[in-house]
Amino acid sequence: MSSDTTNDSLFARGQAVIPGGVNSPVRAFRNVGGTPYFVARGEGAYVWDVEGRRFIDYVQSYGASILGHAHPRVVEAIHHAAHLGTTFGAPTEGEVVLAELIVERIPGLEQVRLVSSGTEATMSAIRLARGATGRSKLVKFDGNYHGHSDALLAAGGSGLAEAGLAASSGVTAGAVADTVVAPYNVVPNLADDVAVVIVEPVAANTGLIAPAAGFLEGLRAECDRVGALLLFDEVITGFRIDLGGATAWSDVRPDMWCFGKVIGGGLPVGAFGASREIMSHLAPLGSVYQAGTLSGNPLATAAGRAVLAELDIDAYEELTAIATTLAGGLRAAFDDAGISVQVPQVGPLVGLFFGDHLPVDHAEAQASVALGGYPGFFHGMLERGIALAPGAYEVMFPSLAHGKDDLRRTIEAAAEVAAAMAPTS
Repeated sequence: MSSDTTNDSLFARGQAVIPGGVNSPVRAFRNVGGTPYFVARGEGAYVWDVEGRRFIDYVQSYGASILGHAHPRVVEAIHHAAHLGTTFGAPTEGEVVLAELIVERIPGLEQVRLVSSGTEATMSAIRLARGATGRSKLVKFDGNYHGHSDALLAAGGSGLAEAGLAASSGVTAGAVADTVVAPYNVVPNLADDVAVVIVEPVAANTGLIAPAAGFLEGLRAECDRVGALLLFDEVITGFRIDLGGATAWSDVRPDMWCFGKVIGGGLPVGAFGASREIMSHLAPLGSVYQAGTLSGNPLATAAGRAVLAELDIDAYEELTAIATTLAGGLRAAFDDAGISVQVPQVGPLVGLFFGDHLPVDHAEAQASVALGGYPGFFHGMLERGIALAPGAYEVMFPSLAHGKDDLRRTIEAAAEVAAAMAPTS
């Protein structure tokens, strides 16, 4: 890395060879303004950009780094695995062990198939659900983001919402013809041609919206009524909000699950699973085809195993306590400044909505974002060494590496920014 490398120079170089200068739209600063910071390294709760500035990081790779960056045991596991070989195109013991660890923690889950991303997981799970039921219709919820496969891009959250798009160009009408979009937190009346209902059990791609009382239970009952499958997209909530994910947290058991982020320890990974009966429809046992050269990658499975080994009940209690301190401090900062802000918390997840109303669906989240408060807050925090996601629809991911001093500094910074944002009389 040359001594004259700056965020501006790297962004200019990136824009010449990468669309928009970034390899995922959520990394762009388009909706908050300015130039993205380019990370040189990370350790624990911190990242350093190429200019040497240190930030307390609440992005944490959008939830993948639950232990913090470069955790020593994860690094050691990756290092050991890399010395044995990085990919084989053949089964390894490590992928079996990771699958066992996932299955034993999730109530009702019997088998999983490892893939390389959350998008692969949801795309493959939908195909499997259609193959297992012999039905075609898919029901998803407005503002829930399930990756960028064509059928799931209708009315998505996260980067799609940031771009102000209801869907993506390049997706044909035929690709979404069997996709039905319903409002979150309202149990839809299902037709008997619905194969699967996919839902974020906690909506974390449209800000942070908890399921209303009875919503997940209602979905379970309605799917049972018509014989549809219920699929929990736990790419964010899986191994994040509870030892047993959203299933244990909500006490609602779906038919299918998708996972990602945490189970890869910061490396590319995804997984989908269900009962043995449903999974038996998957090749090589059944007629639903799915494959991947790098699926069950030895480095990713080693990292994932190392992370799960650290996550016991005490770890989740600690993580929730960290999030509770952060959420309470942010609320107090804005309250003291006289600014109406909602700071929802679901276990270790923390959200932020401007306005005097806590959204219960994507339309209400959009109304909050339209108030325009987030860009100023984002940049104010960044200037004070606190890194949040550059998009108002993303949540904060405190990790087990965030200590009391990090939280104190974050809350102090928030108080300063809120005071600067307060309207003058």
